[in-house]
Amino acid sequence: MSGDDELNLLVIVVDTNPIWWGKQALGGSELTLSKCLDAAMVLGNSHLFMNRNNKLAVIASHIQESRFLYPGKHWAPADIFGESNISGSKDGKYELLTTINETIAEEIKDLMTNNIHRMTKEGKASQEIKSRILVIKAAEDSALQYMNFMNVIFAAQKQNILIDACVLDSDSGLLQQACDITGGIYLKIPHMPSLLQYLLWVYLPDQEQRSQLILPPPVHVDYRAACFCHRNLIEIGYVCSVCLSIFCSFSPICTTCETAFKISLPAVMKAKKKKLKLAV
Repeated sequence: MSGDDELNLLVIVVDTNPIWWGKQALGGSELTLSKCLDAAMVLGNSHLFMNRNNKLAVIASHIQESRFLYPGKHWAPADIFGESNISGSKDGKYELLTTINETIAEEIKDLMTNNIHRMTKEGKASQEIKSRILVIKAAEDSALQYMNFMNVIFAAQKQNILIDACVLDSDSGLLQQACDITGGIYLKIPHMPSLLQYLLWVYLPDQEQRSQLILPPPVHVDYRAACFCHRNLIEIGYVCSVCLSIFCSFSPICTTCETAFKISLPAVMKAKKKKLKLAV
């Protein structure tokens, strides 16, 4: 298959947790949600400029929902894959990039005051899609999403989709495992105001280009599971047979799915009566 028939899709998932970003704003951090989105837009625009067949999707990961910021709800599948007739320019800007930026800004405003497989199905049947996902993580991991996230990791591995992680604050064991399993890059930003530089340096190159660059070395991945009760990493624990939740201490009822376990107690051994020997 020729390179012209290959679609290179970059999916950027931005953590828009308002609690974490609110704390950043109150603490006087130089990196705000607005600046983070600006950096993500620059990365997305640069990805589109790299090749005319490069495609882009931007998803906001909110507290209880995820939303496509681009393509937005007013975009058709043809627009996603660059089949729409977009020509001309606005204020000297490439019209598609201007539309992308405006769409993302409108969607994020609506979100603050769901999926890639669907896009693959709606794309051209004659074109192969090479996909990778970049997660820009801000808030801490949610233990309740552990199984869902592990299913996402293995589904991405099966579809040969890279998962990259750009971590702004505390490390994420789940994303470390995701990057290691799918062959992506995990990086905790040492200086948050320099987010854009790291995005362009580390995450703009695709998998083939990365082999020719000197990138940050892989991190040590801790494959210990985190318990759902205290979020502590454990080596030996208790696993619910229904929902596969992990606990560091035994509980007769699963706090995740509320399944009551049947406890089989060991059989009670009756003590044998000792025969008394009478001395003659």
